[in-house]
Amino acid sequence: MNRKIKLIWDFRGPTAQKTAEHHVKHLDEFISIEKMDVIKVGFNELSDMHSIAYLVVEEKDMISVRDTLKPHRGEVYEGQ
Repeated sequence: MNRKIKLIWDFRGPTAQKTAEHHVKHLDEFISIEKMDVIKVGFNELSDMHSIAYLVVEEKDMISVRDTLKPHRGEVYEGQ
């Protein structure tokens, strides 16, 4: 079974949620231009001052996406 990797961009401060939401638009554009197979893309508000944008890809695609988009961190994705 192939592992899935969640690439994460952290945004902090009073505009974190709006910034993360906007970042997802750029991720969607990248996915469209590159014709990528992506498992999931989205954003979450973790607190009033911390939100994330994320992109979930197959492990085999992770290095090229990571090197191009420079996420802040990543983790193994265990969701659906």
